[in-house]
Amino acid sequence: MQHTRTHPGTVRRWTPDAPLDLALTLGPLAHGPGDPAFRMSDDGSVWRASRTPAGPGTLRITSADGAIEAQAWGPGAEWLLDRLPSLLGAEDEPGAFVPRHRLVHEVHRRHPGLRLCRTGLVLESLIPAVLEQKVTADEAYRAWRLLLQRHGEPAPGPASGMRVMPEPRTWALIPSWEWHRAGVDGKRAATIVRAVRVARRLEEAAGMEDVLAAAARLQLIPGIGPWTAAETLQRSNGAPDAITVGDLHLPNVVGYALTGERRTDDAGMLELLQPYAGQRHRAARLILLAGRRPPRRAPRFAPNDIRVI
Repeated sequence: MQHTRTHPGTVRRWTPDAPLDLALTLGPLAHGPGDPAFRMSDDGSVWRASRTPAGPGTLRITSADGAIEAQAWGPGAEWLLDRLPSLLGAEDEPGAFVPRHRLVHEVHRRHPGLRLCRTGLVLESLIPAVLEQKVTADEAYRAWRLLLQRHGEPAPGPASGMRVMPEPRTWALIPSWEWHRAGVDGKRAATIVRAVRVARRLEEAAGMEDVLAAAARLQLIPGIGPWTAAETLQRSNGAPDAITVGDLHLPNVVGYALTGERRTDDAGMLELLQPYAGQRHRAARLILLAGRRPPRRAPRFAPNDIRVI
């Protein structure tokens, strides 16, 4: 794996030792098409605005002829550039994955550039995951967008309109009416406030190689369960086995894709994914990429807009 650095703190060039698809690898970090902290440009570049341990930073990543070039701005620029390979899956081991189903084999073959990213940042994935608890994706995306626009800060550098998420103290001081304005009920708001009050301890989970221990660390916070912990660690730790349980749709998608039948519970999904032990999250990502969905038999889940209550 070759890498060079020029203009420390500003630009880094890095050449991965295998195919890398930027959109597939970094796509899970986006929280809706209007995410103020994430942007995919028409030229194929990916922009991220993050709150790092060194402060806010903006990262722009481009890919050409197998080489990666990243430019960063702000106090967090050096931190972001130092961790560029990890972010892009350098610590991921896709070779450990062995397809056990024809569908999975075919999707795996078609997407050799898929890597599991590792941000090294817990709160920036934990808070959106809490916002997504038991609501529609559109509701959660809207809440994240409004909260960042209202309480975040402008992202460093030239990315007009991008925002860095608030620091922990700012999250903790958001008044109840502002949560309500964003459509966030009291339970989810209280979970976020409890989490940011112990932000330093939660961020330590990003450096824990034992993902079960990291999940246990997150779940010490009331309101954070297995679903939220898995959704967070998939991104912060690049955890290949952090399968999401408690999801409304995933068991049905996995069951239908692998058997042609609907599976409505986590137990059935985990049984089907047992051959992928150690790589169940990667297997689920590939199954979702296949696009094979069960026929809809019930009305779409209706949004519950608490702002009109």
